[in-house]
Amino acid sequence: MIYNCYEAEDRAIMRTADQMTAAARTAPKASGTDHLYCTIIDGPEKAKLAEAMRHYGQEWGYDFIRRDGDNLDFARCVVILGMIGQPLGLRDCGYCGHESCAACVKAKSRCAHNVIDLGIAVGSAVSVAADNRIDNRVLYSAGRVAAEIGMLPEGVEVAVGIPLSVTSKNAFFDRGSSDNEDMLRRETARRMKDIPERA
Repeated sequence: MIYNCYEAEDRAIMRTADQMTAAARTAPKASGTDHLYCTIIDGPEKAKLAEAMRHYGQEWGYDFIRRDGDNLDFARCVVILGMIGQPLGLRDCGYCGHESCAACVKAKSRCAHNVIDLGIAVGSAVSVAADNRIDNRVLYSAGRVAAEIGMLPEGVEVAVGIPLSVTSKNAFFDRGSSDNEDMLRRETARRMKDIPERA
């Protein structure tokens, strides 16, 4: 039996995405309470997110969001990790800037512990990608736009996206050089024939 390397790479990416969500779920959380949202986006939904990032990047005047949207074209999938806002009911915490959790809720602020838990979960997830040598990058932009277009359920207050790919260069970090542009063109021809090449 001869196995196609591209199919093997796709399997490796999707297997890693599954393992990343498991790592995020088992990451330590304050008071042992779980307010984490996880999902994996690929196919038409990923293309929709990429196009929305280009749209909002232009509308909001942020070139980096448009650039990140272009990067999603070369990702096999995107892992989305989000925080469902729910203060923990602690006394004398004050990390959110309010005197109590009740005051935090009244002010519609975010629980600092929820945000910290999300950060720890993201760290656990990307460590799995690193261990499996899958290119990745944490993108605020992908999580922000996913929420904007209704891809995330109500209650998810903060989210980030982590695109995954296997290419000859890391498309999420080696950005802006002529070498990277050449690599992206090669990858378009090699793996992503269904996505029209951009001028």
